[in-house]
Amino acid sequence: MNWLSPSILAADFNRLGEQIQCVRDCGAQALHFDVMDGLFVPSISFGMPVLASIRKETDMFLDVHLMIREPSRYIAEFVKSGADLITVHYEACTDVMQTVGLIRDAGVKAGLSIRPDTPVSVLRPFLTKVDLILIMSVNPGFGGQTFMEGTYDKLRELRNMYSEVFGKAYGDELPRVEVDGGIYLSNVADVLGAGADTIVAGSAVFHGDIAANTKAFLEILAG
Repeated sequence: MNWLSPSILAADFNRLGEQIQCVRDCGAQALHFDVMDGLFVPSISFGMPVLASIRKETDMFLDVHLMIREPSRYIAEFVKSGADLITVHYEACTDVMQTVGLIRDAGVKAGLSIRPDTPVSVLRPFLTKVDLILIMSVNPGFGGQTFMEGTYDKLRELRNMYSEVFGKAYGDELPRVEVDGGIYLSNVADVLGAGADTIVAGSAVFHGDIAANTKAFLEILAG
């Protein structure tokens, strides 16, 4: 099943609760929560208090994307604040395997992401250890960027790697393949066709008619 994970980075924080309820009511399967520290990426966004306040008001699956250096320092706090899945960056961890292990040991799902300039091949040792792979289709740190066309090749390469690592014995338990950055109604079908099953969309959902945007994405995701 394909998932839509709207990114609240593009939401109106004066109406955040209302807008989250809207995407939930329309059928979005998850909510994407971008955490930026001003070090690993240039921008600063929000952290545990915002996540905890959202957790109190929704039962949606909270998809937390940590764009921060050495995220292992904060895993316990993000779990305590309500994360259902925590994704860290390959490039931000001194010990990637240890960080992924900390997430799993804390009782939530683990994800691993790579920036556009990082080769897909670095993910191979971690595929059996994570629940999600996030392929960034823009340089992390800012919303509203243009989708990088090279993402399609990276998705196809990742799916080929899945075939090599898992074969047919792994069934439906493959790590989800998420794509984040520059995804709109005009290109989401191509992204799915290249191998993604989880779509992060920010401005394409939260700018304009949120209900109509969400429903249009979900219609395409449903095939």
